[in-house]
Amino acid sequence: MAHILVIDDEFEVRNTIRFMLEREGHKVTEALDGVEGIQYFLKHSADLIITDILMPNQDGIETLLQLHVDHPEVPVIVISGNAPEHLGLASEFGAHSVLSKPFKYQELINAVSQALET
Repeated sequence: MAHILVIDDEFEVRNTIRFMLEREGHKVTEALDGVEGIQYFLKHSADLIITDILMPNQDGIETLLQLHVDHPEVPVIVISGNAPEHLGLASEFGAHSVLSKPFKYQELINAVSQALET
């Protein structure tokens, strides 16, 4: 299965996403913010990145833009519960898909499957 990098500053969210994705057989790595996520990705890579929008140090939009410019081949799913108005912006900036928190198990799995097919 795929190696997925999950970037979110909330432990509960990362843990829930990890559980969902590992249940489907994926390998999951976690990062606390965009800076940590980008640093990990540059050293180890990933097949897919899931990032929250509102985070300290480097938010999800900045992270998405950096990845889209430097690594356009890597699909990025953007999630948000506190900034749903930014999800449209994320789509415009190249997010493969966007999900509003809380999302359902099948919504995440479908988004991941579609992103990995491209």
